Amino acid sequence: MAQREIRAEIERELAKIQEKEQVRILLAVESGSRAWGFASPDSDYDVRFIYMRRPEDYLRLEEQKDVIEWQLDEVLDINGWDLRKALIHFHRGNATLFEWSNSPIVYRCTDLWKQIYEEAGSCFSQKAAVCHYYGTAKSTYMGYLLQERVRYKKYFYALRPLLACRYMEQYGKIPPVAFSELLKQDLPPEVRTEIHSLLERKKGTEEKDLNPRIPVIQKFIEQELERQKALGDAMGDDRCREWEALNRLFREVLQTSFLSA
Repeated sequence: MAQREIRAEIERELAKIQEKEQVRILLAVESGSRAWGFASPDSDYDVRFIYMRRPEDYLRLEEQKDVIEWQLDEVLDINGWDLRKALIHFHRGNATLFEWSNSPIVYRCTDLWKQIYEEAGSCFSQKAAVCHYYGTAKSTYMGYLLQERVRYKKYFYALRPLLACRYMEQYGKIPPVAFSELLKQDLPPEVRTEIHSLLERKKGTEEKDLNPRIPVIQKFIEQELERQKALGDAMGDDRCREWEALNRLFREVLQTSFLSA
């Protein structure tokens, strides 16, 4: 299916979600390998969105569902978070949420979401992000990169989070989502050469193809895992300590929605 057709299909599904679930989608983006820039020919589309329910729904006594799991098949993987859940995870410094907010592939973005992220984005935590990215890289390494033959895509699932950690170490700010942007930082020349070579080879391979390990990349991942673990352990906790700014933001958004209803 062509990119234009896929995008049109995603737009139709988002419209269906709003109608069926009685929600307003504030942000909808591509997540995963397509947003990162190293999708395989057979990669699916990972669509993630943030939605808001009617203001009165947030004043109900019974607990409300805070996720919408809409579709999962060979082409589309679509699910989203309620705004309240998103704000709670901003407070925790959730690195995945910051990736959604900065995805280079945007299907929908409202002015209200831009306002929300401008304020909630100040909750970025380098400590939380390093822990998240280190954990992702470590689990990928242990689960997929210790065999004699590996899936090349799994190298990128380990490399990207480690490069995000290096980026934060060098620049002290939110790392870019696109893998190509992370590659612009300082790297050992032999590692950079092998990564570019791997990118070219991967264009012609399917996700499940098994290939020989690449020693230079293997060694780099192992060294970075050890180094980033030590750096993360030594970092102070920089997560948000107070709730009032996010509580005020949430109240303002609800009040605005009440007035416009």
